[in-house]
Amino acid sequence: MSDQPRSADHFVAPIKDVVVDVDSVKVTAAKPRSLWSDAWRDLRKRPVFWISVAILIVVMLMAIWPTLFTQVPPNDQCYLENSNAGPEPGHPLGFTFQGCDIWSRIVWGARTSLVVGVLATLIGSSIGLVMGAIGGFYGGSLDSVLSRVGDIFFSIPYILAAVVVMTVFSQGRNMVTLAFAIGGFAWAATARVVRAEVLRVRQADFVTASRALGLSRFRTLVSHVVPNAIAPLIVVSTLSLAGAIVAEATLAFLGVGLGSNVMSWGNDISQAQTSLRVAPMALIYPSIALTVTVLAFILLGELIRDALDPRARARR
Repeated sequence: MSDQPRSADHFVAPIKDVVVDVDSVKVTAAKPRSLWSDAWRDLRKRPVFWISVAILIVVMLMAIWPTLFTQVPPNDQCYLENSNAGPEPGHPLGFTFQGCDIWSRIVWGARTSLVVGVLATLIGSSIGLVMGAIGGFYGGSLDSVLSRVGDIFFSIPYILAAVVVMTVFSQGRNMVTLAFAIGGFAWAATARVVRAEVLRVRQADFVTASRALGLSRFRTLVSHVVPNAIAPLIVVSTLSLAGAIVAEATLAFLGVGLGSNVMSWGNDISQAQTSLRVAPMALIYPSIALTVTVLAFILLGELIRDALDPRARARR
């Protein structure tokens, strides 16, 4: 028996030349989805989202094109013989105390409520975006000053402030004045949300890269930080729009709104309270329109907030 180790035979497979047609190979790289695409994929599966959108589309059509829903003039055909009368052909909801068609006033009143709500939301969101973004990005003493200003406005009930403003400017009441009275005092909550999001975004790597490329701080804020911090602002604005519509109706009910000659749901509710015992439906119908519209905006805002939150999507 030999002491030398036995060598093992190794098999080597023959090498074959394999020709690969590069043009026939399709490389499919999965494109990463953005936050908004993920949110849309989640929203379109929610029935409540489509119900809210349908309600808001109807309300917007009422505000933009009221003659699509009624051909009855809201003020030109008010007859006292129809005072508090019930429904009849062509007047499905009956008449008010002044003999005006309730359905026509609801349709035409949607424009006032929606326009004031949108203007007030745009004003409040714009102020809140500027104050929150500048304070959160620059920090330091500027952030402290802007935060204290926001705290002052946050401590003032904007309904009470709007009552004071509309009382002082009683001779110049219009939609723009009312929108500034509401939005000019309701921006503090929006500024807090934007500031918190900017504080988070400014720590990201792309902000550091932008500064390394030589972009100024202001251009970095406008071009990179604000677009990536805009998602919470959209959610807050949707909820603020509902609050602004309620504020307009509240001011009209208190008699410091746009005046009794302007058609709005708040004015109709205020005028119908005198005949609540005799004809309650004149108050209930505009109240239902106001409630459904506000509820649709609130539900839409809640759904958008959940869709933009990956943790909320994961819990479902």
